[in-house]
Amino acid sequence: MATEKPPTIIKKYANRRLYHMGTSTYVTLEDLAGMVRAGEDFVVSDAKSGEDITRSVLAQIMFEQENKVGQNLLPTTFLRQLIRFYGDNMQALVPRYLEFSMEHLTRDQQKLRDQMEKTFGSPAFHALEDQVRANMAFFTDAMRMWSPFPAGGKGEAKAVDTETKPPDSTEIETLKRQMADMQSKIEKLTKPD
Repeated sequence: MATEKPPTIIKKYANRRLYHMGTSTYVTLEDLAGMVRAGEDFVVSDAKSGEDITRSVLAQIMFEQENKVGQNLLPTTFLRQLIRFYGDNMQALVPRYLEFSMEHLTRDQQKLRDQMEKTFGSPAFHALEDQVRANMAFFTDAMRMWSPFPAGGKGEAKAVDTETKPPDSTEIETLKRQMADMQSKIEKLTKPD
């Protein structure tokens, strides 16, 4: 689109320093993380070769964020599952699925925040916890659906309801029961025969 602002150019030099071309200043990975949080788009290129290294710099930012105390977003089981997809024939589908999942989570994020404001307190925390469990169950179920070898050798892909909404205070108990049922189904699917 003509009205869209072009991404900021960041150059990475051999000494590992990052140079923000827009402000003519050196920046850190933490500065770039702040730019991401603020919604500012940027491209990182190798100063010598001109190669686009944005992906590796973003991965490095995630690695540093994950190493901070209390900043872990990526559970160990998720990381292991993700690593298993490298080189797998399903590898091409994973990026689009993850993009879809993040778009879904981002869209529901505001609904979840609104719900927490309405209930403010312990029920809000449980609603958040339930939503996280629902998202993880959604991810797990979807990964099984795309897996060429379902657990137990005889599972069938089934449709996943992508139109979830954060529960209000009267729906929390229902959601908890549904989550328990879903968890037992997941456990049954993951147990070897």
